[in-house]
Amino acid sequence: MPAQDRPDGIGARLAAVRDRIAKAEAAAGRVPGSVRLLAVSKTFPPAAVREAAAAGQTAFGENYVQEAVAKVAALADLALEWHFIGPLQSNKTRAVAERFAWVHSVDRLRIAQRLSDQRPDHLPPLQVCIQVNVSGEATKAGVAPEEAAALARAVAALPRLRLRGLMTLPAPQADPARQREPFARLRRLYEALRAEGLHLDTLSMGMTGDLEAAVAEGATIVRVGTGIFGPRPQKGAGG
Repeated sequence: MPAQDRPDGIGARLAAVRDRIAKAEAAAGRVPGSVRLLAVSKTFPPAAVREAAAAGQTAFGENYVQEAVAKVAALADLALEWHFIGPLQSNKTRAVAERFAWVHSVDRLRIAQRLSDQRPDHLPPLQVCIQVNVSGEATKAGVAPEEAAALARAVAALPRLRLRGLMTLPAPQADPARQREPFARLRRLYEALRAEGLHLDTLSMGMTGDLEAAVAEGATIVRVGTGIFGPRPQKGAGG
């Protein structure tokens, strides 16, 4: 039996996550297929990504630049779309600008400017989201909600980037009603920016434990790692 077809394999877990998304879309009155699944493959080896790709997954999220660069190279034979979703330092922007299709974690204009300057001309514009710290956690990256509009306008004006929307990584909550609160705050900010004339279409929010709440509040991308690949060391944002 192929690895992706095992009852306990990555393919089976992918199918279960897709079913959760479909049910959440239906419960929220969303159009079927309006929520995209990003498989967060950070800390997992290329073989795990290959198994997910064999089960039909094409978009993968990574947090750590050095690990991601090696993984992208090892999987260059596959037609995959790579999303960078972790904190990004100035000295690591070139590697991301040259290899990734999306960056979800822009929270400073300097980072966005470097990504724009370093995006190769032969590639399409880098798709970016602004990370917003809606919970106000001192340990989390992200721009403060009241500063997001100014950053969004500045990023939208950069030549080699395309601003797509907003991302958040709120504090974990067990209660579904409380899970929805930070997602609702991000959605209201998103709607306010659209009302200002910014052409946004993406809300990157929701993970394994709270994707239903995120879909209910308008998520267009959910970032799922452990629900697909299994447990991992807790090293950072996004799964």
